[in-house]
Amino acid sequence: MKTRGQETILKLPKFCLVTLIGVTGSGKTTFARKHFHPLEILTSDSFRAVVSNDENSMEASQDAFEVLHLILQKRLSRNLLTVIDATSIQSFARRKILDIAGEIGAPTVAIILNVPEKTCIERTLQRTDRPFGAKVVREHFEFLRQTLTSIYTEGFDLVYILEGVEIISNTRLDFVDEPIEHQGDVRRELRGDIKEIDTRY
Repeated sequence: MKTRGQETILKLPKFCLVTLIGVTGSGKTTFARKHFHPLEILTSDSFRAVVSNDENSMEASQDAFEVLHLILQKRLSRNLLTVIDATSIQSFARRKILDIAGEIGAPTVAIILNVPEKTCIERTLQRTDRPFGAKVVREHFEFLRQTLTSIYTEGFDLVYILEGVEIISNTRLDFVDEPIEHQGDVRRELRGDIKEIDTRY
């Protein structure tokens, strides 16, 4: 991770699995659409819509993630960069996608969007299509706090934590050809100069 003026630059391999991590309202979907091609993004909401005609149908989540994981496996098998756009704030959800990437040998990158709780609550309450409110956002933050500690040892090859709305909006991705090497302790990648209670949500 490099900082150039007000711009934050994240280095990513051209082929990898990118897992976006953040509570509802943190801006994962906006970030994904800004930096990746639409075909590279696997969004949990869209798969809920595919299997149930309703992207907010929580009862359809198991089926939705089964389809998402299948497509993830097929894309990584073809050496295609793939982005998971889901909250991914619980370790068991991250474990499943890491297992899929590990079977194929795909590099793995986690990008955590750490946005203030107040901002996430305000954004969520403004969305009339969401059937949940401030309570769920607060519960998500409990899992995010655990993630900020456990993510170091889960097996991701690179971990980036983007702190706050301004840093997120001023981030640029730099896709490189050289492979990345797994680091047992990735904390030195996290801060530098920078400052779904259920993944179904």
